[in-house]
Amino acid sequence: MQLSREEAYQLLTEYNKESFHIKHALIVEDVMRYFAKELGYGEEEDFWGIVGLLHDLDFEQYPEEHCIKGQEIMREKGIDEKIIRATASHGYALTVDIKPEHEMEKVLYAVDELTGLIGAVALMRPSKSVSDLEVKSVKKKYKTANFAAGCSREVIARGADMLGWTLEDLIQRTILAMRASDAVD
Repeated sequence: MQLSREEAYQLLTEYNKESFHIKHALIVEDVMRYFAKELGYGEEEDFWGIVGLLHDLDFEQYPEEHCIKGQEIMREKGIDEKIIRATASHGYALTVDIKPEHEMEKVLYAVDELTGLIGAVALMRPSKSVSDLEVKSVKKKYKTANFAAGCSREVIARGADMLGWTLEDLIQRTILAMRASDAVD
């Protein structure tokens, strides 16, 4: 079954109640839509966005089975296997053995953790915004292991490598994507 954006949002909010998790899903949705257009996949923008919206479907209720339980939930609902595979692939080498292969899966893998780190850096700024955030500020905090410790630097670096981008390029592009997001304050 193909999902509409509205159906995907309903599913997300069925399994996620905390505003933090919902906001993260909305940010990643917007970032994925941005990259779909940016990388020449504009006709797949809705698909990329839905994958971004649902990527952490199971995280709030089943953190120990993240990317595993989500597959079960989506299969029970009859959701398209392409969505299931794409969302699960961001848990590669952590909880699942589904390696990101399509460029969209690699983008999701790379930006999921990075959006959290960028958001945390932005909150430390006087403006509390990504609108004036620079790559050097993110890189400085990236090197500080105990800052936003839940955002895996290893996953971010591996994602950049998968895409064939430098870390700086990934950070810059993700900042621009977040600036275009309605979900970012």
